[in-house]
Amino acid sequence: MTLYQPTSLQRPTMPEKPPLHTLRDSPSATPGAIPSGRDVSEAEIEQAIHSGIERYFDECRARVPAFIDRHFHFPGAIATNRKALGWDMLRAPINLLWAPVYALASLITALMPERKGLMWLHRLAHRVPAGLTTRVQQHISNLILVELLNNDQQGLTLESYLVGSLETLYERHSSGPVDHRQFSQMIEPLVAETLSQYRVSRTASADITNSISCTVLGAFAFQKFTPGGIGLGIVLASMLAKILAARDFILGETIGGWYYSVFPPEPSLATTAGVMVAVMAALAAFAALSGVISDPVQAALGLHRRRLHKLLDHLQKDVMLSTQSSFRPKDQFVARVLDTFDMIKSGLL
Repeated sequence: MTLYQPTSLQRPTMPEKPPLHTLRDSPSATPGAIPSGRDVSEAEIEQAIHSGIERYFDECRARVPAFIDRHFHFPGAIATNRKALGWDMLRAPINLLWAPVYALASLITALMPERKGLMWLHRLAHRVPAGLTTRVQQHISNLILVELLNNDQQGLTLESYLVGSLETLYERHSSGPVDHRQFSQMIEPLVAETLSQYRVSRTASADITNSISCTVLGAFAFQKFTPGGIGLGIVLASMLAKILAARDFILGETIGGWYYSVFPPEPSLATTAGVMVAVMAALAAFAALSGVISDPVQAALGLHRRRLHKLLDHLQKDVMLSTQSSFRPKDQFVARVLDTFDMIKSGLL
C-alpha cells in the first residue's frame, strides 16, 4: 500500500473516500465489490463488516505492548532515535518554531463555527501544514504501519479481515468474489491522516521534554524556576551580565562580585537576545535527540501505550462510521500552554 507521506511543509490532501454503507450496496453501484445474494440482508453485511473491523483492531491492540518494548524501551529507543542524526538536527528546531502556528490553526478549525463569513478563515487554517517530517517521525510512522497495523505482512491487513468476513458470509449464499479495491479506497486516506497526526504528537513531546528539562536545570543548577527556554535564557543572561560587570568593577573583580550580588545589574538587550538564541539553539539540538530519554520515560509511565490505543480507537471509529480522521492528540496544546506560561513568567506576556 502506498500512502501519501508529507516530507515538506505540506498538509496531506485527503482524497474523497466512499462511505462505509457503499460497501453494502449492490454491484450496480460498485461492480464486483460485494457479490449479490438474495438471502443476504443488509444487517448481515453490516454485522460481517463490523465483525471483521473489531477482530482486526483487537489484534492490533494485542501487539501494542511488544511494539513499545521493541522501539521505545532501551535499547530500542536508541536505535529509533539514532535516525535524528543528520538533517533532523535542522528540521526539529523548525518544527518547534512552527508548532504554535499549527496549534493555532488546529484550534480555529476545531472551535470556530463554519459560518459564511468565516469560511475563508477555515480554508486558510486547513491549509496550514503540520511541519517538516523528520526521519524519526517517518521511521516511527512506518513501524506503526508495517508492524502494528499490518503485522509485518504485505498490503493492508484490515482489507483481508473485511474481505474474509464478507467471503465467509457469502459462502453461505453465493460463490461470487469480493473486490478488495473498494476497501483500499476507503481505508488508505484514514491511515495516512492518522499517522500524520501521530507525527505532530512527536514534535509536541520533544517540546514538552525541553520545558521539563529547563525547569529541572534551573531548579538544581541555579535555584531558579525556569519553565522553558525563554526563562532559562533570561537567568543565564543575568548571570553573564553580573560576571561582565564584576570584571570591570573599579575596585576589582572580587569586590565587584560582592557588590553585584547585592545590586544585580540589568543585562543589556543584546546580551539577553544573544544568550536566548544560544539557549534555543542548544534546546533545538537536544529536541532532535530527546526521544532517547523521553521515549523510555513515556513507555514506563504508560503514555506511549495510551497514545497508541487512542490512535487505534479513533481509527476504528473512523472506519466504522466513515468519518474523517478524528485522532487529534492533545500533546501540542499542552506544549503551547507550557510555552505561554514560560513567556508570562519571563515578563514577555
